[in-house]
Parts: sequence; structure tokens; C-alpha cells
Amino acid sequence: MEDYVVNLIVVSVISWATLFLVIRKLFPKRSYDFCTRIVSSVHASLAVVLACRSVEDWSCPVCPLASRSSPKQMQALAVTLGYLIYDLVCCLFDKQVLMLDNSIHHLVSIVGIGAGLAYQRCGTEMVGALWITEISSPFLHLREMLKEVGYRDTHLNLAADLAFAVIFSMARMIGGPYLTYVTLSAHNPLIIKAMALGLQLVSTFWFYKIVRMVRYKLGRITSSSSINNIAKPIHPHEIK
Repeated sequence: MEDYVVNLIVVSVISWATLFLVIRKLFPKRSYDFCTRIVSSVHASLAVVLACRSVEDWSCPVCPLASRSSPKQMQALAVTLGYLIYDLVCCLFDKQVLMLDNSIHHLVSIVGIGAGLAYQRCGTEMVGALWITEISSPFLHLREMLKEVGYRDTHLNLAADLAFAVIFSMARMIGGPYLTYVTLSAHNPLIIKAMALGLQLVSTFWFYKIVRMVRYKLGRITSSSSINNIAKPIHPHEIK
């Protein structure tokens, strides 16, 4: 692994940790989870920007495949690797997080990105996966933060839910299968192919859960509207 990449990973870890501490100072009354979600939203937005900057040809965003990673791709992946290391440490301090589930997710991602940076290959595929996984993350965190600030079961929270569901579905169930196909078809290392397939399987599982969530939310709205209509008082002028 190049020295500048190692240095960037270290700086990234320190920067995300510092940002978290600053946010905790700015919002002392907010929960630990609320503050980590702000940092996660900042990272997701930055990751999408860096991923877009690394695209060499927008007529074929996932080209070239199975090739040597470009400096911009390495930078995008190094920043995210630093964030994952920071976030793994945060999860260890958060008693409300399911330790095993999050630890495995973070460790697998760290090993996969670390391998890509070490081999300096598959930058296109990995940055594509980064874009697909992070494009919906700000809305995922927004819907949870709105609940903490008192907007649970409101139209604003529903809008965040629907925005997250639509963006997640389009990215993971349209872009995801295509990226998985080209990654498996190219001459990529086995670990990269395994990560691509695993990511798509996990995305499909979460897509199923998100569909159920949206149906539940819309069902509650329909039921609430029906009850309100039944309970609505009838005025004399409405009687025919």
C-alpha cells in the first residue's frame, strides 16, 4: 500500500473522530446515536462526491473494469476506510448497537477495501459500490434523527422514509445488479467478486424489509384517514 494512502487513512480516522467530538459539544442534549448519524451523513455525502470525481468517463461510469486503481479512486476508498475504522470504534462504545452484526459488517468492509487498496486494483468496481451504498444513507439517517427531534409520525418523517426507500431501491436494485454482473464477469480477485455478490444479497434482503416498512407506513395513513372521515361530524347543510 502506498505511503500517501496510509497517511490519508490515518488522517481520515482522526478527522472523523474529531468531527464527532465537535458535534457532541455542539449538541450536548442529543443522544450518542444522533451525533454519530450526523457524522455518517457527512461521510455519505462526501463519499458520493469523491466517487463522482473519480469517474474517468461518464459515458461508461464503471469503466475500466479489473484495472489498476486511479489516485482519485484510492483517495475516495481511503477516506471511507478511515471512516469505517472510526465508526467501528464508535459501535463498540454504543451499548444500543447490536455488536456482532455491526462488527461483522464493518470488519468485512474494512478487509475488502483494505485489500483493494493494498493490491491497487478494482478501483472502479469498489468506488461504484461505494456510490451505490452511500447515495441513500443521508436519508436513512435523516429519518431517524427526525424522530429524536420530535417529528415521529409526521408528514416530514414520511417524506424522508419515502425518499430513502425510492433512492435505496433505484441504487441497490437497478444499479446494484448491474455492478454485480460486470464485477463477476471481469477478471477480478475472488475477494472482490465475493464482496460484490454479498453486497447484492444483503441489499435484496434490506429491499424486502424496506418494502414492508413502506407498506406499513402507507397502510397506517390510509387507516388514519378512514377513521378521521368516519369520526368527522356531519353538518346540517351536508344532508341531502
